[in-house]
Amino acid sequence: MRTLVLNAGYEPLAVVSFRRALVLVLAGKASIVAEDGDPVVGPRDVLGRPSVILLNRYIRPRRTHTATVSRRGVLRRDGHLCAYCGKTAHTIDHVLPKSRGGQDTWENLVACCLRCNNVKGDHTPGEMGWKLRFTPQTPVGTVWQIKELEKPTAQWSPFLLPESAA
Repeated sequence: MRTLVLNAGYEPLAVVSFRRALVLVLAGKASIVAEDGDPVVGPRDVLGRPSVILLNRYIRPRRTHTATVSRRGVLRRDGHLCAYCGKTAHTIDHVLPKSRGGQDTWENLVACCLRCNNVKGDHTPGEMGWKLRFTPQTPVGTVWQIKELEKPTAQWSPFLLPESAA
C-alpha cells in the first residue's frame, strides 16, 4: 500500500510506502490525515494504516529536477493525443528521426497515433508538410516527481480530502 505525503502547505510532495509513512509519523515529523485498511498493531500502539500524511515542517521541493525521458512520460505530457492530427496516441515519434541524428530528448519526442507514425516514417514534419500542434518541452513541476500518479487532473486539489479525514 502506498501513502501520499503532503507538504506543510498541503501540496503533494511524494508517494511512499506505508512503512516509511509510519516511521515519519512515529518520529514526530508528520501527522496522519487519512487512514485506510487494517490498522497496524505494534507492541505498544495500534495505529491506523496511513493513506495520506502531512509533514509538520515545510520542505522546499526541488524545482531543478528534470524528469527522465520515457515513453510513458511523453504520452502523459502530451495528454495521450497525437502531436500531428490530435487523435488518441499510443506510440511516440522522433520529430527529427534517429537516422538523421535525432536524440531521445523531451524536445525531440512527441506522442503520435499509429497512422501518423507509419505515414511519417523517416521524414521530418516539414518534409511531410505537417505542423506540430505544440512545441515539445521538458515537463516541469513536482507532479513529474511522483511516479505512481498515472494522470494528474487539473481539477484535483490537495484540499479535497477523503470523507473519512474531514
